[in-house]
Amino acid sequence: MIEKRDFYINGRWVAPATPRDCAVVDPSTEDACAVISLGSEADTNAAVAAAKAAFPGWAATPPAERRAVVVRILEQYEARKEELAAAISVEMGAPIDMARDSQAPCLPWHLKNFLTAFDEIEWLRPLGPHAPNDRIALEPIGVVGLITPWNWPMNQIALKAIPAILAGCTCVLKPSEESPLNAMIFAEFCHDAGVPPGVFNLVNGDGPGVGATLSAHPDVEMISFTGSTRAGRAISKAAAETLKRVALELGGKGANVIFADADEKAVKRGVLHMMNNSGQSCNAPSRMLVERSAYDQAVDTAAEVARSIKVGPASEPGRHIGPVVNKRQWDQIQGFIQKGIDEGARLVAGGLGLPEGMNKGYYVRPTVFADVKPGMTIEREEIFGPVLSIMAFEDEADAVRIANDTPYGLTNYVQTQDGAKRNRMALALKSGMVEMNGQSRGAGSPFGGVKSSGRAREGGHWGLEEFLEVKAISGWAAA
Repeated sequence: MIEKRDFYINGRWVAPATPRDCAVVDPSTEDACAVISLGSEADTNAAVAAAKAAFPGWAATPPAERRAVVVRILEQYEARKEELAAAISVEMGAPIDMARDSQAPCLPWHLKNFLTAFDEIEWLRPLGPHAPNDRIALEPIGVVGLITPWNWPMNQIALKAIPAILAGCTCVLKPSEESPLNAMIFAEFCHDAGVPPGVFNLVNGDGPGVGATLSAHPDVEMISFTGSTRAGRAISKAAAETLKRVALELGGKGANVIFADADEKAVKRGVLHMMNNSGQSCNAPSRMLVERSAYDQAVDTAAEVARSIKVGPASEPGRHIGPVVNKRQWDQIQGFIQKGIDEGARLVAGGLGLPEGMNKGYYVRPTVFADVKPGMTIEREEIFGPVLSIMAFEDEADAVRIANDTPYGLTNYVQTQDGAKRNRMALALKSGMVEMNGQSRGAGSPFGGVKSSGRAREGGHWGLEEFLEVKAISGWAAA
């Protein structure tokens, strides 16, 4: 049993003000794999005070020195990446090969992209030739609270902590209590990389405790949160009292629009993308919209692909999917599957209960519903599990209407060989991101949504700018 009860505050590991143990459960076995402490208001206040005290010095540190510290974090990752992958795998159920190949490497991927963007920032620049004595200065916003989820834990830590540190901010991280071990390893990276005391702090805890305190704290200038839309609303309300900046990356219900002229792998690609990480991704293409003439074949293909996906323990190598994160999540997904059946959707793969041969672990059968209608629960709600809904559309206008008829707006997908149609769809879809024909967005592309998906922009230049204030200056004396 791993015991990690301490918090990282002001450059050292300290015991919680009031002990409050919390088990970290391995979702593959349902057994506790570690024990941590849940922080209190006192712990959070101590971390914020450390960050506040460290801010003036860190904000005044030359950009080149901040950059060097972040490069050393990357060196720490390279030395300990297997340990990081193993922690992610056991605590949230990512199969070990996926943890090694996709989950843990989110840190170097985003870190390198941030360094590229950082090198292009003009911290003090002229407004323009029309105003030769005006300057625009970019300055760190201050102490920031970072609240991250369990599903892609290192991805979200990297998208928040790295740009905050580079920008000159000091921060307090509250990772999910479901997946805290990777965050504590990241804190060790920061310590061993020589991040000055108080610049990065970590307090484990739950939303009502640490999260709520951070959101309302008068010395926290910004909250960056990734998680559910419900929690995002609560954080926004708590933060409003102190008028702090709030950056929210929330849920999604992505539409994957497949036209009849899509390439032959489009349906398979969509199903595999949906089932990746056991469906626990906010940008999952959970609604597959298929042009009527290709619909029946698409349903057959999707069902076949889903039935071919293996489910197994996170500890085993291979291309299978693992369990979902906990019993509460498993129960919610089972409820959504039952709703789909009750409301008349046609179950063509998967369904209720554990996969065949399994009697323990939070495993969900890769599930596909066909003949889903607008307004059904499984069409409206973010399920956050390996459950795909397939719907037919008549033409381009119908596809846009169905795709946009959702409170969410994170990522949509388009599959067609018609370039002009692709471009029209990309501009018509109401979402922060559109990916077409299986082509991923490039390095440094911003991640974020609109509507109930939140309006943060994480990654690259945009991700750094989230943590910066713009100051307009007139009467600047030329050198």
